[in-house]
Amino acid sequence: MEKNLAARLFRPEVLALSAYKVADASGLIKLDAMENPYQWSDAINQQWLASLKNCALNRYPDPTARELNALIKKTNAIPAEYSVLLGNGSDEIIQMLLMALPPQANILAVEPSFVMYKQISLSLGLNYHSVPLQADFSLDLPALLAAIKIEQPALIFLAYPNNPTGNLFDITAIEAILQTSTGLVVIDEAYAPFAHASFMEHLAHYENLLVMRTLSKLGLAGLRLGFIVGNSTLIEQLDKVRLPYNINVLTQVSAIFALSHESLFLAQTQLICEQRALLVEQLKGLTEMTVYPSSANFILFRTPPERADEIFAGLKQQGILIKNLSPQAGLLSDCLRVTVGKPEENQLFFTALVKTLAANC
Repeated sequence: MEKNLAARLFRPEVLALSAYKVADASGLIKLDAMENPYQWSDAINQQWLASLKNCALNRYPDPTARELNALIKKTNAIPAEYSVLLGNGSDEIIQMLLMALPPQANILAVEPSFVMYKQISLSLGLNYHSVPLQADFSLDLPALLAAIKIEQPALIFLAYPNNPTGNLFDITAIEAILQTSTGLVVIDEAYAPFAHASFMEHLAHYENLLVMRTLSKLGLAGLRLGFIVGNSTLIEQLDKVRLPYNINVLTQVSAIFALSHESLFLAQTQLICEQRALLVEQLKGLTEMTVYPSSANFILFRTPPERADEIFAGLKQQGILIKNLSPQAGLLSDCLRVTVGKPEENQLFFTALVKTLAANC
């Protein structure tokens, strides 16, 4: 095989990228990926398995997932006049949005934020621009408005709450962005179940607004199901770049079953929010740490200078896997992020953290 075949055939943008890496969590308490830690009871599992019995695996699934689409609209209180497009996780929706744009379109987001905005933009050869957040991770509105004026982005991504920082951006600042932008503004509400805040009700006021959500953080990460909401004209165009049958029959039936047991997820979400508050207070009690407010199911905290790597490694040695964000540098230097787990997992994490800090004083 030709040694440089890939270099000759693939676009420079792709060659310059690094693949998205997922840490191996084998044998570890997994608190690195913002997952809901709770599984279903045996009784619920049996009901779910029963719902799968009649799945016609020999047939293609409903291409528009009509029943699931209608249930998502109901459970998310989406007005009838707005359309919903489903994707294989939020990642596919981000990809669909960016694929629909003209070549060399400008994309704008903040830094730090969800890495896939940049990853997919660059892989498609689009012009990605980021505006740094302020030191407290709030929006730098003057800088953002200036960037909008200069770059005229076709699309702006804003995560609400933001990942990996966990904070909700100021509503009036986001409204100013919506009013200033002549392109699309996508509010990514992946962590909406933990935030009690949404821009869904703002759809009627801004024709360029799209709201994106996922069922992953709610407790269905294994299904890979996300959706985006907006006016029908925009969703109709996005649907043209959606691959046919992108939501498989098992996902459709499982999601319908799960959303029909919404109270189960509401109870889990409430417990996670309660545990988040307790863990924040514990972390604040460690004078060495700076703990940032969170409206998501994770907590970002800053370690003493140049200690993030050793603390991350010390936790891992004790069987706890969290996310080390310090290698990303910039505003995330010395930062670690922990997902809120079950009460016993949170306590094991905190105990291990205290032990690690004491061992490396």
